[in-house]
Amino acid sequence: MSVNVSILDPATALAGHLTGDVIAPGHPEYDAARSVWNGMIDRRPAVIVRCADADDVAVAVRFAAERGLPIAVRGGGHNVAGTAVCDDGLVVDLSAMRAVRIDPSGATVHVQGGATWADVDAVTTPLGRATTGGVVSETGVAGLALSGGVSHQRRRDGMTIDNLVSAEVVLAGGRRVRASADDHPDLYWALRGGGGNFGVVTSFELRLHDLGPEVFTLNVAYPVADAAQVLAGWRDAVADAPDELSTSGFIWSLPDIEELPAELRGVSYVGIGGMWAGDPAEGERVCAPLRELATPLVDMSGPAEYGAFQQSLDPYFPAGLRYYWKALYLRELSDAAIKTTVARSMRRPSNDTLVIIRHCGGAISRVGAEDTAFGDRSSEWMLSIDSTWSDPAADEENIAYTRAFFDAATPFSTGQTYFNFPGLLENGDAEVKSTYGENHDRLRRVKAQYDPENVFRLNQNIQPA
Repeated sequence: MSVNVSILDPATALAGHLTGDVIAPGHPEYDAARSVWNGMIDRRPAVIVRCADADDVAVAVRFAAERGLPIAVRGGGHNVAGTAVCDDGLVVDLSAMRAVRIDPSGATVHVQGGATWADVDAVTTPLGRATTGGVVSETGVAGLALSGGVSHQRRRDGMTIDNLVSAEVVLAGGRRVRASADDHPDLYWALRGGGGNFGVVTSFELRLHDLGPEVFTLNVAYPVADAAQVLAGWRDAVADAPDELSTSGFIWSLPDIEELPAELRGVSYVGIGGMWAGDPAEGERVCAPLRELATPLVDMSGPAEYGAFQQSLDPYFPAGLRYYWKALYLRELSDAAIKTTVARSMRRPSNDTLVIIRHCGGAISRVGAEDTAFGDRSSEWMLSIDSTWSDPAADEENIAYTRAFFDAATPFSTGQTYFNFPGLLENGDAEVKSTYGENHDRLRRVKAQYDPENVFRLNQNIQPA
């Protein structure tokens, strides 16, 4: 389809060429359609195309490319940097494309690009199956799946990108292709960690694993005064942990909920959390030492239904709050890195801010650095500074805090960041190059093959070779 680019109004030009909806300024749904999860993001696109299918995506992409309009792609709209929406451009909105179906083989699940992890879990968990999805169920599949994906079963089953079997992709010219190990293998390689640089993924095929329906969950809170002791004890305890155990150490504030004694609500604490991806009774036995690292304030560990556990963090990361998150991989979780993490965490300007160190390794580390675009997997530790607050007047303070913390942690890092938690994309090319390392040149060549004009550039951008 060739759209008449002489027509000035995008909504008028697109009318009649789509099955889905065209939403422009003045439309009663415009403000809702341009809103994303991060309340800091306030952008006004020229037009939003709420696609009904991959054909609509192709029409929208081709139209924007012909006009030179910036393109933003909205899956779940959950990206911290707000890349799902842009000023004065076209938003390819996949939010109406949320179908999920189990492959007849039972080995994989097919997921449309606008689905959330809650949509996926609703289909897979009743069968005692799961793929490696997000830990907040309202997160969109697409953004997380293209840039990494660290789940509650990450050490057993790898990252989300490691479980991507195939993808249906709309390229910059509107052409539709399938990427897999056999079809467009260079594109398939690049999609696994290269983010949204190469096209719009309208459907993912992801590998399934046996899990649940009941799992053992670890959730113990210790006094924040014991933070250094607890984090060091956790580090040592999980050094030889089985792959079934994926844990994190973190500093946060206890929630204001009725289940907690009044004197503990809102209190800062150091926590150890995670999940055993196997027999719950075995998980309880393995996790016992992690529940005795100091005297707990409260221990909420125990068996849980996997689907419910997947949604347990949702209330603490609602749409509309203000989010500025940055993450980096550590060479090792040294005593000095712990000391810096604890000291900086004690200065959190917002009680809602979470500072979390994820234990990786396991199946993640057994994927070669050149096997996927993601790159080096040798680091077992990812530090994430998840600054969260509600008052717009506190933006500058919280952003400055996060950046200073990130800078203080950089001497302990491998040079890699985690692109699902990218701040506001302020570090540009230098961060992209340092994160992809030796894979960067190959990514540039793949970019030149599939998107030579850099149509898909509102991301952690890879410049075409």
